[in-house]
Amino acid sequence: QVQLVESGGGLVQAGGSLRLSCVVSGPTANRAAMAWFRQAPGKEREFVASISWTVGGTAYADSVKGRFTISRNNANTVTLQMTSLKPEDTGVYYCAGRQYGTTWSRPDYWGQGTQVTVSA
Repeated sequence: QVQLVESGGGLVQAGGSLRLSCVVSGPTANRAAMAWFRQAPGKEREFVASISWTVGGTAYADSVKGRFTISRNNANTVTLQMTSLKPEDTGVYYCAGRQYGTTWSRPDYWGQGTQVTVSA
């Protein structure tokens, strides 16, 4: 089974930085892209950033553009560098993956999530 494991979450003051990592284990056949989503209590999960696994093209939500950077560290790790953090960035951050032929509306794989808390 494909497994995604996130790490790097924590508590940080506004204006600070955190770096999240997602390690993929198990079969990765047909993997097309990886992404980060986040969810605050009482809200739907929202898209944060994505990266094409073969080409490397990236996309960002407008709310994080210029502050967050998604990248591939190696063959099985995706990272999210977060800078200039704001209290509204608080939430559980999830790593996700999708295969060819699918969309981010229905990711094929989800991680367990890692909590990010930004204090004012």
